[in-house]
Amino acid sequence: MFTADIKQTTNDVFMIRPAHFGFNPETAENNSFQSNDGDLSVEEIQQLAMTEFDDLIRRLRDAEINVHVFDDTVQPVKTDAVFPNNWVSFHLDSYVVTYPMYSSNRRLEKRDDIIDELANNYIISKRYSFDYYEEKNQYLEGTGSMILDRENQMIYACLSERTNAKVLEKFAVLSNFRKLMFHAYDRQGESIYHTNVMMAVGKKIAVVCLECITDETERKNLTTSLKNTGKVIIDISLEQVEAYAGNVLELEKPDGSALLVMSQQAFKAFTPQQISDMKQHVDFLYSPIPTIEKYGGGSVRCMIAEIFLNKK
Repeated sequence: MFTADIKQTTNDVFMIRPAHFGFNPETAENNSFQSNDGDLSVEEIQQLAMTEFDDLIRRLRDAEINVHVFDDTVQPVKTDAVFPNNWVSFHLDSYVVTYPMYSSNRRLEKRDDIIDELANNYIISKRYSFDYYEEKNQYLEGTGSMILDRENQMIYACLSERTNAKVLEKFAVLSNFRKLMFHAYDRQGESIYHTNVMMAVGKKIAVVCLECITDETERKNLTTSLKNTGKVIIDISLEQVEAYAGNVLELEKPDGSALLVMSQQAFKAFTPQQISDMKQHVDFLYSPIPTIEKYGGGSVRCMIAEIFLNKK
């Protein structure tokens, strides 16, 4: 597979406007980034999330990113629908993959109608489903679990309850990618629930929290791989991870220039030196999404599903 011209970033993405955004106790079991302090009502949380979502959409479109926006369905209630990159991915050789999700209520987010709608504009030749792994309690939550270096056909993944090695191997065989697995931990010593919380890979840069990886061999293997593939490593701290500085995504503007997209909190967490180092390779776009980050436990990267399909 992957005979098409390989590219690391895209100008085409889709996002889902939430209908019932809120705190999900099922995902909170292994997502230490979530909080539910009870300060706001369900209605207030939803309204703030909608405002944050629409503001981010506006900024992306102002930057000439081609964003397809789908509205979440009112029923069934899906508190995490705003994070579509976990259940589906679209690939260069015109195929789509759907993934096994840890939380039973998040499995409701999978929507064939979205794939069908995108198929009106993009070429989709094959669909693959890993959903049956849910029956085995084995999960792989899309580009939350996997950081894809498409140009070098490499998967980076920190193993956790949501990122299973067997399912990861299945995707590696399908995509003909090599995989590099490791273990990563937060400040409390708990497994990092998604790789994309502590790592991102673009054309020239790799944002990664090496401090999260306590095994010296695993840390060395990761840094060696990133350096061998020509990436400038931006090493962030655990404190910066908690501010979602690892949950960033590089997109491509129509002129081919790189745009690193993130939340306002993430941008403010980077040091002046890190900003300077990255600015040699990317421009920045950031938007405030404090409600989505606080109650959802994910940031801007989680909200964006990339489309690498060829247009009709």
